[in-house]
This record gives sequence, C-alpha cells and structure tokens, in this order.
Amino acid sequence: MRKGLLLLFVSAITLLTSCVEIIDDLTLNLDGSGTLRYNLNLSSSKVKINSILALDSLDGKKVPSIPEIKSKVTRIEALLNSQEGIQNANIEADYSNFIFKLNCDFGSLEELQTAMKAVIIDQNRNKPIPELDYNWLTFTDSTLQRSVPELTIKKSKEIKDSDSALLRDGTYTSITRFETEVDHYDNESARLSANKKAVMIRTDPYSLTQNPHLLDNVIYLKGSSD
Repeated sequence: MRKGLLLLFVSAITLLTSCVEIIDDLTLNLDGSGTLRYNLNLSSSKVKINSILALDSLDGKKVPSIPEIKSKVTRIEALLNSQEGIQNANIEADYSNFIFKLNCDFGSLEELQTAMKAVIIDQNRNKPIPELDYNWLTFTDSTLQRSVPELTIKKSKEIKDSDSALLRDGTYTSITRFETEVDHYDNESARLSANKKAVMIRTDPYSLTQNPHLLDNVIYLKGSSD
C-alpha cells in the first residue's frame, strides 16, 4: 500500500509539503486475515497546504478544493467497503490539520490488494494500469513477503527533485504485527519488537523517492519452512 494510499488521499498537495508523517501499520493473523491502519499526518504543513488550496492551479495542474477532497475520501471509503473480503473500512479526516486515518479489516491479503487496486483504478478514471497486474504482499508457509508496488516506483520517478527534497523532514514508519513470534527477516534496516511479534522499518519520504525498495522485506515466523 504505502505511497499508493498516500497518493489516493491528497495526491495533489502531499508532495508539496515540507513535512509529512506516515504510519503504515499491518496486522496479519495466521489465517491470512488482518487489519490495515494507514495514517497520513500533514499538520506540520497546514499553513502551506492552505495557501496551495487557495490557488486555482499549480504547475499547470488543477488544485482540488476541500469539498472535492472530501468527496474523494468519501468515495474511497465507500468503494473499499463494497469490495469482497473488506469490512469496517473507515477514513477519519481532519481537514483543519490535514490528518487522515484509514482503518479496515480484510479476509486475506489477496482481497486487500484487490480492493486497493479497485480504488486506484477508480481514482484514475478507470484507465488500465499495467503496474497493478501483480501482488506486492504474499503470505505462505508462515512467511510474509512485502515489496513496493510497481506503481509507487513509477510515481517516484516522476517527482521533480525540487519537490522530493521537501520531504526530507518527514517520517515513514512501516509496522507489521503477527499473532506469533518472528524468527528472522531479510531487511537489515528493520527492527524487532520486544515481544518478537512486530517488525518495524523507519525511514523518510525523501529516501523512499530515491530508493522505493527500502521497505521491501521477507519476514519468517517461527515454524516457517525456511
């Protein structure tokens, strides 16, 4: 999900802010079901965001109004709830401080990704997106593989250096939680919680624009075949 969800919420303004805090929190049960929590906090940049929203366009692109952003968020929430295997999808939105919190339960990672793909396609006016033809999350034999979606990599390459540099002061935290203990994992930047049931990777949005694979990881639970 990661930056793909960030783009879904406020794609027209996020990359123009000087500070953004993102928390990508995935809880995965042994049967493959789980909960996704994704928080996007732009409160440190609300003055700049309001100044941008006061414009009709920026760099030749239309700037969305608050009502348009609200409409998009409502549509995303409704579309998620209509997808098979998705329950309790909810987006809390604070339009004074520009804080967005997505929560949803899912029956399987495949159903979660199918739902996310449906939202991305809908937000792109149903245009075909070849980068969505594969899954970036798989869970088999007590082993979770997380990779960065190809769409994220493509979008990262389109960001101007002057825009991406503004993201240096932000933070991106990716957390994966499990019912059972983690045995080991491949990403050397990751950290294991004290109870050995959660893996965290922390970086910043700018570093992700330079290397989207920073969040890639393979996590092996105790009892996995590897």
